Amino acid sequence: MKPIHALSMRADLHIHTTASDGCWSPRQLIDELTRREIGLFAVTDHDSVDNVVDTAVLAQKAGLHFLTGVEISATHKGGSFHILGYGIDPACEALRRLLIHNQTLMEEADHESIRKLIADGLPVDFAEYHAYRHDPARGGWKSLNFLIDKGLCSDVKDFFARWFTPERGISFPEFPSLQAVGDAITAAGGVPVLAHPGSEFHGCSLEETLQEFAGGVIEGVECYHPGHDAATTRQALAWCLQHNLIVTGGSDCHGDFVSGRQLGFPAIEGRQLLLGRLWDRVDTCL
Repeated sequence: MKPIHALSMRADLHIHTTASDGCWSPRQLIDELTRREIGLFAVTDHDSVDNVVDTAVLAQKAGLHFLTGVEISATHKGGSFHILGYGIDPACEALRRLLIHNQTLMEEADHESIRKLIADGLPVDFAEYHAYRHDPARGGWKSLNFLIDKGLCSDVKDFFARWFTPERGISFPEFPSLQAVGDAITAAGGVPVLAHPGSEFHGCSLEETLQEFAGGVIEGVECYHPGHDAATTRQALAWCLQHNLIVTGGSDCHGDFVSGRQLGFPAIEGRQLLLGRLWDRVDTCL
């Protein structure tokens, strides 16, 4: 049953923690949500559900409404896409196998990117990189923070602008297909939702991105996102209404790691989200 009082609550259904590249622990996230009076939320870490159960327990104690989630990397026609899985059972074996596969791909890509940069003249030693220990509380990932600590990179934007580029022969690995990702989310009892369709991350226009997903794989679209302007949000909402799809939204907050993404912004209330059957999974997914 839809939690009626949640309709008037502030909502944020796209948040990252230390389980992926965010810098807040579940406890820190709950404290921030409470401070900012956000009553309905989801943790959607990249290819990880490691903090979902701990967050759910803390959310219940704090009186917050929680929806289990994950953000999974997929490859389609050579491009990278992110699919949000909501209402998932984090213990589902099929889902966990896919997430471990993606984590392994990214770890290998991390290592290979440093090897390529060294071959290209970067003044670092691979053995030093290999021994480097990434601190999750900083946000980000190993190669990024290693380069920052070596004084070769200023932040995540600089990393993708200068080092992790196709011109240097460095790109994201080939992740599972959209169908494989959608199947894993469905197997976990969840609902697949296309993340930030208007983002430059996909490398194509909003219209092209939505067209690729017409009639298959996803059951919803993240219409509200800090990377969307008002026109993009309106177009995505209209597309969801036309195709009878779920509407979600969130800040894509990584704690203090990614500047410009603040918890609870864009400002959304539960009534603006067309969650359909996902309302039945709020607070009941574990």
